[in-house]
Amino acid sequence: MPAQPKLSASDRDSLLATLTTRFAQHPERHPDTPWAAVLARLNADPAKLLSLHQMESSGGQPDVVSLLPSSSIITFVDCSPESPKGRTSLAYDRAGLESRKEHRPVSSAIDTASSMGVTLLDESEYLTLQSFGHFDLKTSSWILTPPDFRSLGGALFGDRRCNRVFIYQNGAQSYYSSRGFRAKLSL
Repeated sequence: MPAQPKLSASDRDSLLATLTTRFAQHPERHPDTPWAAVLARLNADPAKLLSLHQMESSGGQPDVVSLLPSSSIITFVDCSPESPKGRTSLAYDRAGLESRKEHRPVSSAIDTASSMGVTLLDESEYLTLQSFGHFDLKTSSWILTPPDFRSLGGALFGDRRCNRVFIYQNGAQSYYSSRGFRAKLSL
C-alpha cells in the first residue's frame, strides 16, 4: 500500500499561517468558533491539512464558515471571490465527462473533489455561503446535485448576478472556463 502524501513542515507552517490570518480577517463567517478549537481539530486529524493545502493551492482561499450554526462540526469552505481558478473547465461528474464525444475536459468536478478529499457544496450550503459575502460575480460554481435530479441528465450550478443568487441547471457534460466548483471540508 503506497504511503499517504504529507505536507512538508514548511508547507504546513505556511498553510496554517494563511488560514490563521484569513480566520482573523473574517470573523463574521464563524462568529462562535474560536481558532483554538479549529487548530485542535486540525492537529487531531493532520491528513485534513493536505486537503486544505489543495483547496488553497487551487485558488479556493478556504476559511471556516458556519454552515450550520448550531452544529459542533467545523467546516472549511472555499471563500475566493470567484470560483477557484485551479478547478475550472470541468464536467460535473464522470458520467457527464464520458458522455462527451469530443472536446472532453480533463476531469469532472466530482472526481476532482474526491481526489482532494473534499466535497462540493450543496444548494443550501451555497446559499448560506452567499449570505456571508458576494461570491461568483463573474464565474459560476457547480454544486452537489441531488441524485433524482441528476438522473434526469442535468446538474446544478450557482452564481450571483444583479445582486441576487441564482441556481440553474445545465447538462452535466458541459464545461466552461468560468465555471469551477466550491469545496467544503468538515472536521
